[in-house]
Amino acid sequence: KLPDDVAETQREELVKEKGFFILPSELFCNVCKKAKNDENLNETLEKIFNNIENSAKGAESEDDFAGLFDDIDVNKNYNLIKDKIGIVFQNPENQIIFNNIYDELSFSLKGLEKSEVDERIDWSLKQVGMYEFKEHDLYTLSLGQKQRIMIAEILAKKPKYIILDEPTTMIDSQGKEEIYEIIKNLKRQKYTIICITNLADEILLADKTLILDNGKIVHEIEKKDLLEKSYLLEKFNIRQPTLLKILTELKKNGIDLNAKDFSISELIEILKVKIKNDKFD
Repeated sequence: KLPDDVAETQREELVKEKGFFILPSELFCNVCKKAKNDENLNETLEKIFNNIENSAKGAESEDDFAGLFDDIDVNKNYNLIKDKIGIVFQNPENQIIFNNIYDELSFSLKGLEKSEVDERIDWSLKQVGMYEFKEHDLYTLSLGQKQRIMIAEILAKKPKYIILDEPTTMIDSQGKEEIYEIIKNLKRQKYTIICITNLADEILLADKTLILDNGKIVHEIEKKDLLEKSYLLEKFNIRQPTLLKILTELKKNGIDLNAKDFSISELIEILKVKIKNDKFD
């Protein structure tokens, strides 16, 4: 969160100079001008987690980068923060340890009573729509299903913060939509989520979007301002989500649909009402 002595008017400059702030239960999306900028952001996040690992081993961090979660310095207080953060990477194949799904999920829950382990696994698999696969082997699943299992594995550990590193880049369109619904559901459950992406449509999931240029944060856009500030995406060569393009063109032609959620279902419902009431004049 913002420090108490920082006025809201200072927020954008502070974000550009120092980094970014994430409020509880926010879904934060990071997009960039080019792939290399995303790599720079990943390097920044990697510093945080490398420092967590170093702290766990009792080693000093070589970086001057400070990452704070709940005002706790992750570089120095690994044991206080490690269970609060869950990370899902781009390729689920790189996270899988065991072939059996139950074995995979239970491995990260060592130290808990079996009844607690079973309860957490059942709950997490239901969260991602994979409960019926509990006794299956991972090699029988599609890539999208494997990614849902990886999300379940993170959820089973009950983190407060979830970091998604391009979670749908390697997945087909149906698999993407399934994961988007999972992300929306987690947001409704008050998880705080950071999503790193190069996919334009994922911007529409976020409460706030960061734009990076040459590895630096240049803009922070709140969801309510997406339509008004969509020109910033074009300015930094970031492809606009198709839905945002449609809404922008409609507004240019005098039709403001006043979208809030920026979803296809919302757009359909708004259009139904307008057609019914003949309010396109």
